[in-house]
Amino acid sequence: MSVLIKNVRTVDCHTDKISDVFIDNGVIAEIGENIDRIADETVSGEGLVLMPSVFDMHVHFRDPGQTEKEDILTGCSSALAGGVTGVLAMPNTTPPCDSPEILEYVRKKAENTGVDVYQAGCITKGMKSRELCDYDSLKKAGCICVTDDGKPVENAELMRKALELSNKNNILVSSHCEDLSIINGGIMNRGEVSEKLGVKGMDRASEDYITAREMILAKSVGARVHICHVSTKDSVEMIRFAKSRGVKVTCETAPHYFTFTDKMLEKRDADYRMNPPLRTFEDVQAVKEGIKDGTIDCIITDHAPHTAQQKADFLKAPNGVVGLETSLSAVLTGLYHTGEINLQKVVEIMCVNPRKILGLEIPEISRGSTADLILVDPLLEWTVEPEKLHSKSKNSVFKNMELKGRVIMTISKGEIRYRL
Repeated sequence: MSVLIKNVRTVDCHTDKISDVFIDNGVIAEIGENIDRIADETVSGEGLVLMPSVFDMHVHFRDPGQTEKEDILTGCSSALAGGVTGVLAMPNTTPPCDSPEILEYVRKKAENTGVDVYQAGCITKGMKSRELCDYDSLKKAGCICVTDDGKPVENAELMRKALELSNKNNILVSSHCEDLSIINGGIMNRGEVSEKLGVKGMDRASEDYITAREMILAKSVGARVHICHVSTKDSVEMIRFAKSRGVKVTCETAPHYFTFTDKMLEKRDADYRMNPPLRTFEDVQAVKEGIKDGTIDCIITDHAPHTAQQKADFLKAPNGVVGLETSLSAVLTGLYHTGEINLQKVVEIMCVNPRKILGLEIPEISRGSTADLILVDPLLEWTVEPEKLHSKSKNSVFKNMELKGRVIMTISKGEIRYRL
């Protein structure tokens, strides 16, 4: 398939200019002015932005075993609608993804979806924090990251050994930094709002403690470690300090952590509950500063689908929100249109850095590059209507909210896979 995009603002980490872009046989074949080519489809780029596609390195597709919430096919459909052509899927499936056989199942099911689905393996067998998985066999099966996402590895020495092994296997170790003994049944941020509602809260020490532990362990063996979904001011500050001391740490956050505070829980609506939880205004500001100064490397969604029935009871509902279709729009609304960051920074934190952290091909809008691209209308205002989301589940934290900026076309390997 060939596509010619005329007079579009092309933005990557090196370029921001108006160009014509000709795509042929899955790659960018030509960039310039007044390109005169016969194409299968010609698209006007007036007022639009062409940028590399988003890579979300933290999603839950619930497949195998929990497909009433989501499956690989619906998850990929949701991803494409959000401009995402690559994801790292978390391994807390049923059964947990701790074997080459499950990695192969995911790989085969994701074929021909238009989304590169990289399946993370578990750090420990069954995610039980007792015995490390066979990283050699996981690596041979295509695994590029291991994590016991949903909970930390309980034993610090076992985590240290995992980090040590990751150096030998060149597999990234990613950590969900929440100490479950500190959380102890809490369902939201511990503070004024939890006390007002009379519900058990999660003390922020649960996140800060494990964040500090993982960086200390990584430094001790000279290994890389990636910190999942940072939400607290102190975690941001500790990561900033660790980076200044040469610790090989990277980290991520999600749009809800720089958009909302725990006051949203006053509605007693479980769609605003996730792990880690929404925090305070001070934490929101710290996360924003971390994004701006590079302490926080990338923005992910932690796309975590649950059924409406599961989310119906505020006190008993599982934590988690969907986010693949709103992530870029939320970043444009909350960070770009507010003047916090420019479009090149958006590309860096959503398109480039996740791939760089995982050792994947870095996207550029340059001749010969793979045509994984999105067309975005940065000024398009739209209201998030959960019932129109492509995901099986509708538990969006951005529901009924007006966002500014939206993906109108997603091109994967040169093929148009989604259009608004």
